[in-house]
Amino acid sequence: MNDQPPISLGAWNVEAENPDELGKFWADFLGVTPHLYSGMAYLPPHDGNGVPMMFQTRGAPRPEHQAVHLDLTVPWGQREAEAGRAIELGATYKWDVLDEHPRVRWTTVADPEGNLFCVAEHPPANAE
Repeated sequence: MNDQPPISLGAWNVEAENPDELGKFWADFLGVTPHLYSGMAYLPPHDGNGVPMMFQTRGAPRPEHQAVHLDLTVPWGQREAEAGRAIELGATYKWDVLDEHPRVRWTTVADPEGNLFCVAEHPPANAE
């Protein structure tokens, strides 16, 4: 019997040079309304589903290597359009991975402060 309480991801926290501006970028891309506070931006999960994001003032220089990043999944056939929309909002295209792993393709971009994230699509379960 496991007496440990269930653990779930409560929020994704990001340090930023400009939390308000970076929060607005992510809010526009994710389609949510940001809550802006002094030195912090909070983005609620879309329709109450998912994980909220919080942006706060960076306390130290960003490391050269990014140890973690977001993988965002979109419906099959929407990867290019959604990555393009992120770029229109201020992201920078980095690369595509189209055949490295079966049943997933993704585009890697960087948000306006250089944080990498992937926009991925998986084919429908009945596709061969």
